[in-house]
Amino acid sequence: MAEDKLPSRSENFAEWYNQLVLKAELADYAPVRGCMVVRPYGWTLWENMQAGLDRRFKETGHVNAAFPTLIPLSFFEKEKEHVEGFSPELAVVTHGGGEKLEEPLAVRPTSETIIGYMYSKWIKSWRDLPVLINQWGSVLRWELRTKLFLRTAEFYWQEGHTAHVSSEEALEETYRMLDVYADFAINDVAIPVIKGVKSETEKFAGAQMSTSIEAMMGDKRALQAGTSHFFGQNFAKAFEIQYLDQNNTLQYCHTTSWGLSTRMIGAMIMVHGDDQGLVMPPKLAPIQAVIVPIFKTDEEKQNVMQVADKVFTELKSAGIRIKLDDREEVTPGFKYNDWEMRGVPLRIEVGPRDVEKGSVALARRDILGREGKTFVPQAGLAQAVSQLLSEIQDALLKRATEFRDSNIHDPKDYEEFKQVVTDGWAFSWWCGSKECEAKVKEDTKATTRVIPFDQPDGEGQCIVCGEKAEKKVYFARAY
Repeated sequence: MAEDKLPSRSENFAEWYNQLVLKAELADYAPVRGCMVVRPYGWTLWENMQAGLDRRFKETGHVNAAFPTLIPLSFFEKEKEHVEGFSPELAVVTHGGGEKLEEPLAVRPTSETIIGYMYSKWIKSWRDLPVLINQWGSVLRWELRTKLFLRTAEFYWQEGHTAHVSSEEALEETYRMLDVYADFAINDVAIPVIKGVKSETEKFAGAQMSTSIEAMMGDKRALQAGTSHFFGQNFAKAFEIQYLDQNNTLQYCHTTSWGLSTRMIGAMIMVHGDDQGLVMPPKLAPIQAVIVPIFKTDEEKQNVMQVADKVFTELKSAGIRIKLDDREEVTPGFKYNDWEMRGVPLRIEVGPRDVEKGSVALARRDILGREGKTFVPQAGLAQAVSQLLSEIQDALLKRATEFRDSNIHDPKDYEEFKQVVTDGWAFSWWCGSKECEAKVKEDTKATTRVIPFDQPDGEGQCIVCGEKAEKKVYFARAY
């Protein structure tokens, strides 16, 4: 087992992450550089994330649709800022069916253009608005430096695209969807996130305003975990998305888009994982609890398996995602390590003594060793397991929040600031100038992550230039 041991997070966080994704069978490298194969364990995790998001989208009135992967290249020339932002990442199809195409086709890096074109056909009157559509699928961006889940050429995501009668309504939608993402991150993924606005430099190409949720990873780097963009009329004018208002006057729509991707799986790994492997939040874990039977003789096996089967049936009926590990070619100790590495929140041990006492041992993944183990009666087990899973979910959020808050600093000057962002986040006053932003990036590789909605009273001095500043911003190195 020693050769299979993961590198420690503290010594080599990047290699710990890379090996863990492979060992836990979440994903693998595809034969095309920069692409990934999501394995069944990883896809089930993504399906659970999809379910949590999709339910929230539908609760807020959104419906799902599907748009093509291939987009006429000319569409990307219609919104100048958008094409400039995405042109380095475009993959272009020039031949099809053995012949050169009349017009090259882009493999979608995002769908604003094709959806804008379709909205221009569908929207005619104020009665057609708002249009609230979401799409689940994949996009392709020709990334040079890749990392499984965090940054791959092709990745899976959802992208919402909405059209409205007014900027007020579109802004309301932009903030509403950011709130949905924050609710999902905090309550399902157990990751505390900070909501706010991106700087002009960091905003989405073609947006009037970009908002995001930012999370701190286990190595104290920042990760943009979800974004919600307000386009104003930029795309509506580029694609002629117009409607007749109640006065019979032709108006341009106001549009938004918002997206969250499989990058959230990477966030979950880096926030909660430890040197033993994954730590899954119970709400998302493909397997919430695993039963490990322990026996030596045939007689013990018969008695133990009878109880294990009963426990399995009871927990499955209660809606718990349960697995019975009845492999006989490996030891219970091997199973413990295996399921710990895969991040299963709860292990249920059933041995001969448990059969005699009418009990089982429950071992928490988030608290390894004796401290995380309790013995409970078999009677009423489903309720005890459900309660414990809920406690684990809360504990993971609490731990991640404490870690984040203890690594956010308010440096007194630029020298201290430069030290802070090498191994943490700085929450500092910023004058808003691109020059100060560029200086920080050049000096420290840190960037402005988000200008939080929650701002302190008053004003201060820019941490970089000392000029008057009205906003505080989070600076950090990021993925």
